[in-house]
Amino acid sequence: MGVDWTKLPPELLESISENLKLYSDYLSFRAVCRGWRSSTPKTPSHLPPQLPWLMLPPSQSYQSHRAFYDLSTNKLRFLSLPESSNPNKRHCGSSHGWLVVLDESPSILLLNPLSRAKLHLPSLSSFPNVHSFNYSHVGKEYSLRSPSGDLYTRNLRQMRDSIKKIVLSVNPSKELRFVAIAILNQTGELVYCKNGDDSWRFIPGAQSYSEDVIYCEGLFYAVDKHGGIAICDVHDDSPKVSIVQTRTQLDGDMQYLINSGDELLLITRHLDLEFSFEPHQSYVVYRTKRFEVSRLVWSGPHWERVKSLYDKMVFIGENSSLSLSASDFTGCMGNCIYFTDDYSESNYDGSLGEHDIGIYKLWDGSIEPLPCYPRNSFFRMGWPTPLWVTPTPC
Repeated sequence: MGVDWTKLPPELLESISENLKLYSDYLSFRAVCRGWRSSTPKTPSHLPPQLPWLMLPPSQSYQSHRAFYDLSTNKLRFLSLPESSNPNKRHCGSSHGWLVVLDESPSILLLNPLSRAKLHLPSLSSFPNVHSFNYSHVGKEYSLRSPSGDLYTRNLRQMRDSIKKIVLSVNPSKELRFVAIAILNQTGELVYCKNGDDSWRFIPGAQSYSEDVIYCEGLFYAVDKHGGIAICDVHDDSPKVSIVQTRTQLDGDMQYLINSGDELLLITRHLDLEFSFEPHQSYVVYRTKRFEVSRLVWSGPHWERVKSLYDKMVFIGENSSLSLSASDFTGCMGNCIYFTDDYSESNYDGSLGEHDIGIYKLWDGSIEPLPCYPRNSFFRMGWPTPLWVTPTPC
């Protein structure tokens, strides 16, 4: 007589579920039957860091939902996200599983796509370079002060798009005393706030270290165009910044910092410029040509080229950059860089364009398309650009 798997004891089902390491496996486990579902919590709290999902552009077929591509299962998952589906909305990073959503108002929303939890950061009008804000000044709602002290104006959309990326120190669901850092596009300055603050503050001495920011063991690390590092301690009311001037001055179009084990890695992105012509229209397309990987040698200090990531794979783009071991997940390759387009959204702002995303293989320099986005194909009206989001159920 066969085993009736639906009648397994609840304590055994709970024990099995606690040994599942992938969120997708946990979802499949709970989907078997009602008994398995009732014996396990809807929100698992034991899961290790997860493989990020790729959040795809909104679809007209699923106006209030967003599709997420799961690499490990090669499947799409649809989540209700009306907060990010409006064309006036713009995502401005993902960090610890939370999306940063901006619109043409001063509000800054943190949203967990899985748990539907929401938090608000201090508004854009509370940024330290904002001299005044007034809705009635149509087209010039913001008055800002430049680093030299001059006043200039920005409209709602320009202010929305002036933020390059917002990075969180920790998962807000697990630690209420989190810190957020925002990179300002135009001036290259860094501003920060703590949860519960009413406004943002500058980090003095970190201007131009605006290529990327990561958080590691209590400190924020920011990098400039040539690989210089600013280490920012923002725990106290007076931020402390120490500059690491590296002997190796790196070239490239974009830089990304990665915390990989006990090493600080730098991914340098090189872009090519292409011109695309269509009837009655022509436009510029930027293409990723190659990547270089370096590790920081603290004695010196200097950047040392790395020829292999071995089992590691890194995920870069508008998300908070991260590194994972490929052997922990199915459907992935080690020694690869999984990249998305995080530079052209503000250029096209919804017009025709092409997503520059794929998998860069470090061993031969080739680029493989992601299964959900074949390379060299155009995805019209598919904006904003795709974004890596780590599934964080709690």
